[in-house]
Amino acid sequence: MSESRPYYIAGQWKRSGARLEVFNPYNGEVVGTTSYATDADVEEAVVAAERAFEETRRLSSRERFEILMRVREGMERRRDEIIRLIVKEAGKPLTDATAEFERALLTVGTAAEEAKRVGGEAIPLDWAPAADNRFGITRRFPIGPVLGISPFNFPLNLAMHKLAPAIAAGNPIVLKPASKTPLVMLTMAEVIDEAGLPPGAVSIFPVPNEVAERMVQDERFKLLTFTGSSAVGWRLKQLAGQKRVLLELGGNAGVIVDASAPLEYAIQRLLPGSFSYAGQSCLSVQRIYAHRGIFETFVSDFVEAAKRLKVGDPMEPDTDLGPVVNERAAARIASWIEEAIAAGARVLTGGRHDGPLFEPTVLLDSPLTAKVCMEEAFAPLVVLFPFDDFRAAVREINRSYYGLQAGVFTRDLENAWIAFEELEVGGVIVNDVPTWRVDHMPYGGTKGSGLGREGPRYAIEEMTELKLRVINRTAWAEG
Repeated sequence: MSESRPYYIAGQWKRSGARLEVFNPYNGEVVGTTSYATDADVEEAVVAAERAFEETRRLSSRERFEILMRVREGMERRRDEIIRLIVKEAGKPLTDATAEFERALLTVGTAAEEAKRVGGEAIPLDWAPAADNRFGITRRFPIGPVLGISPFNFPLNLAMHKLAPAIAAGNPIVLKPASKTPLVMLTMAEVIDEAGLPPGAVSIFPVPNEVAERMVQDERFKLLTFTGSSAVGWRLKQLAGQKRVLLELGGNAGVIVDASAPLEYAIQRLLPGSFSYAGQSCLSVQRIYAHRGIFETFVSDFVEAAKRLKVGDPMEPDTDLGPVVNERAAARIASWIEEAIAAGARVLTGGRHDGPLFEPTVLLDSPLTAKVCMEEAFAPLVVLFPFDDFRAAVREINRSYYGLQAGVFTRDLENAWIAFEELEVGGVIVNDVPTWRVDHMPYGGTKGSGLGREGPRYAIEEMTELKLRVINRTAWAEG
Protein backbone atom coordinates (compact mmCIF):
# COMPACT_ATOMS: atom_id res chain seq x y z
CA MET A 1 0.00 0.00 0.00
CA SER A 2 1.37 3.43 -0.92
CA GLU A 3 1.51 6.26 1.57
CA SER A 4 1.43 10.01 1.37
CA ARG A 5 4.30 11.95 2.92
CA PRO A 6 4.55 15.68 3.61
CA TYR A 7 7.71 17.62 2.90
CA TYR A 8 9.84 19.33 5.53
CA ILE A 9 10.25 23.11 5.73
CA ALA A 10 12.26 24.47 8.65
CA GLY A 11 10.84 22.10 11.24
CA GLN A 12 7.32 22.05 9.83
CA TRP A 13 5.52 19.39 7.79
CA LYS A 14 3.70 20.72 4.75
CA ARG A 15 1.73 19.65 1.68
CA SER A 16 0.70 21.45 -1.47
CA GLY A 17 -1.75 20.87 -4.30
CA ALA A 18 1.10 19.93 -6.67
CA ARG A 19 0.91 16.16 -6.17
CA LEU A 20 4.00 14.06 -6.91
CA GLU A 21 3.60 10.31 -7.42
CA VAL A 22 6.61 8.05 -6.95
CA PHE A 23 6.70 4.84 -8.99
CA ASN A 24 8.49 1.54 -8.49
CA PRO A 25 10.78 1.20 -11.56
CA TYR A 26 10.39 -2.58 -11.53
CA ASN A 27 6.60 -2.92 -11.76
CA GLY A 28 5.28 0.60 -12.20
CA GLU A 29 3.30 0.50 -8.96
CA VAL A 30 2.89 3.68 -6.94
CA VAL A 31 5.28 3.51 -3.99
CA GLY A 32 3.94 6.65 -2.39
CA THR A 33 3.04 10.26 -2.94
CA THR A 34 4.24 13.63 -1.77
CA SER A 35 3.94 17.08 -3.31
CA TYR A 36 6.16 19.80 -4.69
CA ALA A 37 6.94 22.70 -2.38
CA THR A 38 5.38 26.01 -3.32
CA ASP A 39 7.32 29.20 -4.06
CA ALA A 40 6.23 30.49 -0.65
CA ASP A 41 7.58 27.33 0.98
CA VAL A 42 10.93 27.77 -0.75
CA GLU A 43 11.17 31.35 0.43
CA GLU A 44 10.30 30.29 3.96
CA ALA A 45 13.05 27.65 3.89
CA VAL A 46 15.70 30.11 2.69
CA VAL A 47 14.73 32.79 5.21
CA ALA A 48 14.72 30.19 7.99
CA ALA A 49 18.16 28.92 6.89
CA GLU A 50 19.59 32.43 7.07
CA ARG A 51 18.11 32.85 10.53
CA ALA A 52 19.29 29.43 11.68
CA PHE A 53 22.85 30.21 10.59
CA GLU A 54 23.17 32.59 13.53
CA GLU A 55 22.72 29.51 15.75
CA THR A 56 24.38 26.74 13.75
CA ARG A 57 27.62 28.64 13.31
CA ARG A 58 27.89 28.94 17.09
CA LEU A 59 27.23 25.28 17.85
CA SER A 60 30.19 23.69 19.58
CA SER A 61 32.03 20.77 18.04
CA ARG A 62 30.51 18.57 20.73
CA GLU A 63 26.97 19.71 19.93
CA ARG A 64 27.41 19.07 16.19
CA PHE A 65 28.91 15.65 16.94
CA GLU A 66 26.03 14.73 19.22
CA ILE A 67 23.39 15.88 16.72
CA LEU A 68 24.89 13.75 13.97
CA MET A 69 25.20 10.74 16.25
CA ARG A 70 21.50 11.08 17.08
CA VAL A 71 20.78 11.12 13.35
CA ARG A 72 22.81 7.94 12.98
CA GLU A 73 20.99 6.27 15.87
CA GLY A 74 17.63 7.26 14.36
CA MET A 75 18.65 5.70 11.06
CA GLU A 76 19.54 2.47 12.83
CA ARG A 77 16.12 2.32 14.47
CA ARG A 78 14.41 2.60 11.07
CA ARG A 79 16.89 0.45 9.20
CA ASP A 80 14.51 -2.08 7.62
CA GLU A 81 11.98 0.57 6.63
CA ILE A 82 14.60 2.74 4.89
CA ILE A 83 16.21 -0.20 3.07
CA ARG A 84 12.88 -1.46 1.74
CA LEU A 85 11.99 2.05 0.61
CA ILE A 86 15.26 2.31 -1.34
CA VAL A 87 14.41 -0.98 -3.07
CA LYS A 88 10.90 0.12 -3.98
CA GLU A 89 11.61 3.74 -4.86
CA ALA A 90 14.91 3.30 -6.73
CA GLY A 91 14.46 -0.27 -8.01
CA LYS A 92 17.76 -1.16 -6.37
CA PRO A 93 18.34 -4.86 -5.54
CA LEU A 94 17.99 -5.65 -1.86
CA THR A 95 21.68 -6.42 -1.38
CA ASP A 96 22.68 -3.12 -3.02
CA ALA A 97 20.10 -1.17 -1.00
CA THR A 98 21.44 -2.71 2.20
CA ALA A 99 24.97 -1.77 1.18
CA GLU A 100 23.85 1.80 0.51
CA PHE A 101 22.28 2.01 3.96
CA GLU A 102 25.49 0.77 5.60
CA ARG A 103 27.51 3.29 3.63
CA ALA A 104 25.19 6.09 4.74
CA LEU A 105 25.76 5.10 8.37
CA LEU A 106 29.50 5.44 7.78
CA THR A 107 28.99 8.80 6.06
CA VAL A 108 27.03 10.21 8.99
CA GLY A 109 29.33 8.68 11.62
CA THR A 110 32.42 9.99 9.88
CA ALA A 111 30.92 13.47 9.55
CA ALA A 112 30.18 13.38 13.28
CA GLU A 113 33.82 12.58 14.03
CA GLU A 114 35.04 15.24 11.61
CA ALA A 115 32.87 17.81 13.38
CA LYS A 116 35.39 17.52 16.23
CA ARG A 117 38.31 18.19 13.88
CA VAL A 118 37.29 21.38 12.08
CA GLY A 119 40.42 23.18 13.16
CA GLY A 120 43.35 25.09 11.75
CA GLU A 121 47.09 25.44 12.13
CA ALA A 122 49.81 27.70 13.47
CA ILE A 123 51.96 29.23 10.74
CA PRO A 124 55.45 30.70 11.28
CA LEU A 125 55.59 34.04 9.48
CA ASP A 126 59.09 35.24 10.40
CA TRP A 127 60.69 34.33 7.09
CA ALA A 128 61.39 37.98 6.38
CA PRO A 129 62.78 40.68 8.69
CA ALA A 130 59.50 42.59 8.55
CA ALA A 131 57.71 39.57 10.03
CA ASP A 132 59.81 39.18 13.19
CA ASN A 133 57.69 38.51 16.28
CA ARG A 134 54.66 37.66 14.16
CA PHE A 135 52.89 34.35 13.81
CA GLY A 136 49.67 33.25 12.17
CA ILE A 137 46.75 31.08 13.23
CA THR A 138 44.16 29.73 10.81
CA ARG A 139 40.66 28.55 11.56
CA ARG A 140 37.77 27.32 9.43
CA PHE A 141 34.41 29.08 9.74
CA PRO A 142 31.03 27.90 8.38
CA ILE A 143 30.28 29.36 4.95
CA GLY A 144 26.53 29.91 5.40
CA PRO A 145 23.33 28.40 3.99
CA VAL A 146 24.01 25.48 1.64
CA LEU A 147 21.83 24.29 -1.24
CA GLY A 148 22.10 20.54 -1.87
CA ILE A 149 20.69 18.75 -4.93
CA SER A 150 20.94 14.95 -4.84
CA PRO A 151 20.30 12.29 -7.54
CA PHE A 152 17.93 9.35 -7.83
CA ASN A 153 20.47 6.52 -8.00
CA PHE A 154 21.73 6.69 -4.39
CA PRO A 155 18.77 8.45 -2.75
CA LEU A 156 20.09 8.01 0.80
CA ASN A 157 23.88 8.01 0.78
CA LEU A 158 24.56 10.73 -1.78
CA ALA A 159 22.06 12.99 -0.06
CA MET A 160 23.76 12.34 3.29
CA HIS A 161 27.09 13.27 1.69
CA LYS A 162 25.65 16.76 1.45
CA LEU A 163 23.57 16.99 4.58
CA ALA A 164 25.95 15.45 7.14
CA PRO A 165 29.04 17.55 6.27
CA ALA A 166 26.90 20.71 6.23
CA ILE A 167 25.75 19.99 9.79
CA ALA A 168 29.29 19.06 10.84
CA ALA A 169 30.60 22.37 9.46
CA GLY A 170 27.90 24.44 11.21
CA ASN A 171 25.89 25.32 8.11
CA PRO A 172 22.14 25.18 7.51
CA ILE A 173 21.17 23.19 4.41
CA VAL A 174 18.19 23.13 2.08
CA LEU A 175 18.12 19.77 0.28
CA LYS A 176 16.27 19.01 -2.93
CA PRO A 177 16.07 15.22 -3.45
CA ALA A 178 15.40 13.83 -6.92
CA SER A 179 11.74 13.88 -7.91
CA LYS A 180 11.97 10.19 -8.87
CA THR A 181 13.15 9.21 -5.36
CA PRO A 182 12.12 11.80 -2.74
CA LEU A 183 10.56 9.46 -0.17
CA VAL A 184 13.78 8.14 1.36
CA MET A 185 14.97 11.61 2.35
CA LEU A 186 11.49 12.70 3.46
CA THR A 187 11.64 9.70 5.80
CA MET A 188 15.09 10.85 6.89
CA ALA A 189 13.61 14.28 7.60
CA GLU A 190 11.63 12.63 10.41
CA VAL A 191 14.88 11.28 11.84
CA ILE A 192 16.63 14.65 11.49
CA ASP A 193 13.69 16.47 13.06
CA GLU A 194 14.25 14.48 16.25
CA ALA A 195 18.01 15.15 16.41
CA GLY A 196 17.87 18.57 18.06
CA LEU A 197 18.94 20.98 15.33
CA PRO A 198 17.86 24.63 15.50
CA PRO A 199 14.64 25.30 13.53
CA GLY A 200 15.49 26.09 9.92
CA ALA A 201 18.84 24.31 9.99
CA VAL A 202 17.48 21.64 7.61
CA SER A 203 14.70 21.72 5.02
CA ILE A 204 14.01 18.81 2.64
CA PHE A 205 11.54 19.05 -0.22
CA PRO A 206 11.15 18.30 -3.95
CA VAL A 207 10.60 21.06 -6.47
CA PRO A 208 10.36 21.11 -10.27
CA ASN A 209 13.61 21.73 -12.13
CA GLU A 210 12.76 25.32 -13.03
CA VAL A 211 12.27 26.14 -9.35
CA ALA A 212 15.56 24.44 -8.50
CA GLU A 213 17.31 26.64 -11.06
CA ARG A 214 15.91 29.76 -9.39
CA MET A 215 17.19 28.46 -6.05
CA VAL A 216 20.65 27.99 -7.56
CA GLN A 217 20.61 31.66 -8.58
CA ASP A 218 19.61 32.81 -5.08
CA GLU A 219 22.52 34.76 -3.60
CA ARG A 220 21.45 33.89 -0.06
CA PHE A 221 22.89 30.42 -0.61
CA LYS A 222 26.65 30.53 -0.18
CA LEU A 223 27.40 27.11 -1.67
CA LEU A 224 25.77 24.73 -4.14
CA THR A 225 26.56 21.03 -3.87
CA PHE A 226 25.14 19.05 -6.77
CA THR A 227 25.39 15.41 -7.83
CA GLY A 228 23.94 14.44 -11.19
CA SER A 229 24.55 14.58 -14.91
CA SER A 230 27.36 16.62 -16.39
CA ALA A 231 25.04 18.59 -18.67
CA VAL A 232 22.85 19.71 -15.77
CA GLY A 233 25.77 20.28 -13.40
CA TRP A 234 27.68 22.61 -15.69
CA ARG A 235 24.51 24.52 -16.51
CA LEU A 236 23.84 25.05 -12.81
CA LYS A 237 27.40 26.30 -12.36
CA GLN A 238 26.72 28.97 -14.96
CA LEU A 239 23.60 30.01 -13.03
CA ALA A 240 25.25 29.98 -9.61
CA GLY A 241 26.88 33.39 -9.82
CA GLN A 242 29.58 34.05 -7.23
CA LYS A 243 28.66 31.27 -4.82
CA ARG A 244 31.00 28.34 -4.33
CA VAL A 245 30.05 25.25 -6.36
CA LEU A 246 30.79 21.59 -5.63
CA LEU A 247 29.94 19.28 -8.55
CA GLU A 248 29.99 15.48 -8.61
CA LEU A 249 29.06 14.60 -12.16
CA GLY A 250 29.16 11.81 -14.70
CA GLY A 251 31.74 9.35 -15.97
CA ASN A 252 32.37 6.49 -18.35
CA ALA A 253 34.94 4.72 -16.24
CA GLY A 254 37.78 2.84 -17.84
CA VAL A 255 39.68 -0.20 -16.54
CA ILE A 256 43.03 -1.63 -17.66
CA VAL A 257 43.67 -5.36 -17.20
CA ASP A 258 47.36 -5.89 -17.98
CA ALA A 259 49.20 -9.11 -18.79
CA SER A 260 50.27 -9.64 -15.18
CA ALA A 261 46.79 -9.17 -13.71
CA PRO A 262 45.18 -11.83 -11.50
CA LEU A 263 42.60 -12.65 -14.17
CA GLU A 264 40.07 -14.63 -12.15
CA TYR A 265 40.03 -11.99 -9.43
CA ALA A 266 39.77 -9.17 -11.99
CA ILE A 267 36.69 -10.75 -13.59
CA GLN A 268 35.16 -11.40 -10.17
CA ARG A 269 35.43 -7.67 -9.36
CA LEU A 270 34.56 -6.40 -12.84
CA LEU A 271 31.14 -8.07 -12.81
CA PRO A 272 29.66 -5.96 -9.99
CA GLY A 273 31.78 -3.02 -11.09
CA SER A 274 30.11 -3.11 -14.50
CA PHE A 275 26.59 -4.32 -13.78
CA SER A 276 25.56 -3.55 -10.17
CA TYR A 277 22.37 -1.50 -9.98
CA ALA A 278 22.05 -2.00 -13.74
CA GLY A 279 25.11 0.20 -14.28
CA GLN A 280 23.31 3.28 -12.92
CA SER A 281 26.32 4.74 -11.18
CA CYS A 282 28.64 7.47 -12.42
CA LEU A 283 31.51 5.12 -11.46
CA SER A 284 30.17 2.10 -13.33
CA VAL A 285 32.76 0.36 -15.52
CA GLN A 286 32.01 1.15 -19.16
CA ARG A 287 35.31 0.56 -21.00
CA ILE A 288 37.69 -2.34 -20.35
CA TYR A 289 41.15 -2.52 -21.96
CA ALA A 290 42.69 -5.99 -21.63
CA HIS A 291 46.21 -6.92 -22.79
CA ARG A 292 46.20 -8.75 -26.11
CA GLY A 293 48.13 -11.66 -24.59
CA ILE A 294 45.20 -12.48 -22.29
CA PHE A 295 42.41 -10.87 -24.28
CA GLU A 296 40.82 -13.99 -25.73
CA THR A 297 40.69 -15.75 -22.36
CA PHE A 298 39.46 -12.61 -20.61
CA VAL A 299 36.66 -12.04 -23.12
CA SER A 300 35.46 -15.65 -22.96
CA ASP A 301 35.46 -15.83 -19.15
CA PHE A 302 33.97 -12.38 -18.64
CA VAL A 303 31.13 -12.96 -21.09
CA GLU A 304 30.28 -16.36 -19.60
CA ALA A 305 30.20 -14.85 -16.10
CA ALA A 306 27.97 -11.98 -17.28
CA LYS A 307 25.49 -14.48 -18.75
CA ARG A 308 25.03 -16.05 -15.30
CA LEU A 309 23.87 -12.83 -13.65
CA LYS A 310 20.22 -12.79 -12.63
CA VAL A 311 17.98 -9.96 -13.82
CA GLY A 312 14.66 -9.54 -12.07
CA ASP A 313 12.71 -8.43 -9.01
CA PRO A 314 14.97 -6.21 -6.88
CA MET A 315 13.23 -7.42 -3.73
CA GLU A 316 14.52 -10.96 -4.27
CA PRO A 317 17.81 -11.47 -2.38
CA ASP A 318 19.47 -13.37 -5.27
CA THR A 319 18.76 -10.68 -7.91
CA ASP A 320 21.93 -9.19 -9.36
CA LEU A 321 20.36 -6.57 -11.64
CA GLY A 322 17.06 -4.81 -11.17
CA PRO A 323 15.47 -2.36 -13.59
CA VAL A 324 16.91 0.80 -15.06
CA VAL A 325 15.08 3.89 -13.90
CA ASN A 326 12.28 3.66 -16.50
CA GLU A 327 11.40 2.30 -19.94
CA ARG A 328 12.49 5.53 -21.57
CA ALA A 329 16.01 4.94 -20.25
CA ALA A 330 15.91 1.35 -21.54
CA ALA A 331 14.89 2.56 -24.99
CA ARG A 332 17.72 5.10 -25.01
CA ILE A 333 20.27 2.39 -24.09
CA ALA A 334 18.94 0.13 -26.84
CA SER A 335 19.30 2.91 -29.40
CA TRP A 336 22.93 3.49 -28.41
CA ILE A 337 23.65 -0.23 -28.85
CA GLU A 338 21.95 -0.21 -32.26
CA GLU A 339 24.08 2.76 -33.29
CA ALA A 340 27.26 0.92 -32.27
CA ILE A 341 26.18 -2.23 -34.14
CA ALA A 342 25.49 -0.22 -37.28
CA ALA A 343 29.05 1.11 -37.02
CA GLY A 344 30.57 -2.37 -36.70
CA ALA A 345 30.27 -3.38 -33.06
CA ARG A 346 29.38 -6.93 -32.08
CA VAL A 347 27.15 -7.91 -29.14
CA LEU A 348 28.77 -10.79 -27.24
CA THR A 349 25.92 -11.07 -24.75
CA GLY A 350 22.84 -9.08 -23.83
CA GLY A 351 21.60 -6.12 -25.81
CA ARG A 352 17.91 -6.78 -25.12
CA HIS A 353 15.43 -5.49 -22.60
CA ASP A 354 12.02 -6.40 -21.27
CA GLY A 355 10.46 -3.13 -20.27
CA PRO A 356 12.91 -1.52 -17.81
CA LEU A 357 14.83 -4.79 -17.26
CA PHE A 358 17.99 -4.65 -19.37
CA GLU A 359 20.30 -7.62 -19.85
CA PRO A 360 24.00 -7.30 -18.93
CA THR A 361 25.52 -6.30 -22.26
CA VAL A 362 29.08 -6.74 -23.55
CA LEU A 363 30.22 -5.20 -26.84
CA LEU A 364 33.32 -5.76 -28.96
CA ASP A 365 34.76 -3.90 -31.96
CA SER A 366 32.85 -0.72 -31.25
CA PRO A 367 34.24 2.39 -32.91
CA LEU A 368 35.54 4.95 -30.45
CA THR A 369 33.17 7.56 -31.83
CA ALA A 370 30.05 5.60 -30.82
CA LYS A 371 28.00 6.92 -27.90
CA VAL A 372 28.65 3.71 -25.96
CA CYS A 373 32.32 4.75 -25.86
CA MET A 374 32.14 8.54 -25.77
CA GLU A 375 29.17 9.26 -23.50
CA GLU A 376 28.02 8.10 -20.08
CA ALA A 377 25.87 5.02 -20.73
CA PHE A 378 24.41 4.79 -17.20
CA ALA A 379 23.51 1.23 -18.15
CA PRO A 380 24.57 -2.41 -17.67
CA LEU A 381 26.84 -2.01 -20.67
CA VAL A 382 30.57 -2.64 -21.17
CA VAL A 383 32.75 -2.21 -24.25
CA LEU A 384 35.92 -4.34 -24.56
CA PHE A 385 39.20 -3.39 -26.27
CA PRO A 386 42.58 -5.15 -26.62
CA PHE A 387 45.88 -3.29 -26.13
CA ASP A 388 49.55 -4.03 -26.68
CA ASP A 389 51.25 -1.20 -24.78
CA PHE A 390 50.25 -0.13 -21.27
CA ARG A 391 50.86 3.56 -21.90
CA ALA A 392 48.69 3.36 -25.01
CA ALA A 393 45.84 1.98 -22.88
CA VAL A 394 46.31 4.89 -20.46
CA ARG A 395 46.07 7.31 -23.38
CA GLU A 396 42.86 5.65 -24.55
CA ILE A 397 41.23 6.06 -21.15
CA ASN A 398 42.33 9.71 -21.15
CA ARG A 399 40.56 10.33 -24.47
CA SER A 400 37.32 10.59 -22.52
CA TYR A 401 35.58 13.86 -21.73
CA TYR A 402 35.16 12.48 -18.22
CA GLY A 403 37.71 11.90 -15.48
CA LEU A 404 36.12 10.48 -12.35
CA GLN A 405 37.94 7.27 -11.37
CA ALA A 406 39.77 4.49 -13.21
CA GLY A 407 40.77 0.95 -12.30
CA VAL A 408 44.00 -0.92 -13.05
CA PHE A 409 44.53 -4.64 -12.50
CA THR A 410 48.25 -5.39 -12.44
CA ARG A 411 51.04 -7.05 -10.48
CA ASP A 412 53.55 -4.72 -12.17
CA LEU A 413 54.52 -1.95 -9.76
CA GLU A 414 55.82 0.25 -12.56
CA ASN A 415 52.49 0.07 -14.37
CA ALA A 416 50.69 0.96 -11.15
CA TRP A 417 52.88 4.08 -10.84
CA ILE A 418 52.41 5.01 -14.50
CA ALA A 419 48.64 4.76 -14.06
CA PHE A 420 48.68 6.95 -10.96
CA GLU A 421 50.86 9.59 -12.58
CA GLU A 422 49.29 9.66 -16.05
CA LEU A 423 45.57 8.87 -15.78
CA GLU A 424 43.51 12.07 -15.89
CA VAL A 425 41.06 11.12 -13.16
CA GLY A 426 40.27 12.00 -9.59
CA GLY A 427 41.08 8.52 -8.28
CA VAL A 428 43.09 5.51 -9.49
CA ILE A 429 42.03 2.21 -7.94
CA VAL A 430 44.78 -0.40 -8.30
CA ASN A 431 43.66 -4.04 -8.38
CA ASP A 432 40.01 -3.15 -8.07
CA VAL A 433 37.27 -1.48 -10.06
CA PRO A 434 36.74 2.29 -10.26
CA THR A 435 33.32 1.65 -8.74
CA TRP A 436 35.03 0.96 -5.42
CA ARG A 437 34.54 3.70 -2.87
CA VAL A 438 34.58 4.05 0.87
CA ASP A 439 32.79 7.11 2.05
CA HIS A 440 35.48 8.87 4.06
CA MET A 441 37.96 9.03 1.17
CA PRO A 442 38.27 12.12 -1.07
CA TYR A 443 35.97 11.56 -4.02
CA GLY A 444 35.55 13.64 -7.14
CA GLY A 445 36.69 14.06 -10.69
CA THR A 446 38.55 16.11 -13.25
CA LYS A 447 37.57 17.44 -16.66
CA GLY A 448 33.84 16.99 -17.31
CA SER A 449 33.32 14.97 -14.13
CA GLY A 450 33.11 17.87 -11.73
CA LEU A 451 34.69 20.28 -9.27
CA GLY A 452 35.87 19.75 -5.71
CA ARG A 453 35.82 16.65 -3.54
CA GLU A 454 33.29 14.87 -1.36
CA GLY A 455 33.93 12.61 1.60
CA PRO A 456 32.98 14.27 4.92
CA ARG A 457 36.37 15.80 5.73
CA TYR A 458 36.82 17.16 2.21
CA ALA A 459 33.24 18.38 1.88
CA ILE A 460 33.62 20.22 5.19
CA GLU A 461 36.65 22.00 3.74
CA GLU A 462 34.51 23.04 0.77
CA MET A 463 31.75 24.22 3.13
CA THR A 464 33.97 26.41 5.29
CA GLU A 465 36.01 29.58 4.85
CA LEU A 466 39.65 29.58 5.94
CA LYS A 467 40.43 32.68 7.97
CA LEU A 468 43.88 33.87 9.06
CA ARG A 469 44.73 35.77 12.23
CA VAL A 470 48.18 37.38 12.46
CA ILE A 471 49.47 38.28 15.90
CA ASN A 472 52.27 40.80 16.42
CA ARG A 473 54.03 40.03 19.71
CA THR A 474 56.00 43.28 19.54
CA ALA A 475 53.10 45.26 20.97
CA TRP A 476 53.07 43.15 24.14
CA ALA A 477 56.86 43.17 24.39
CA GLU A 478 56.95 46.95 24.23
CA GLY A 479 54.09 47.31 26.65
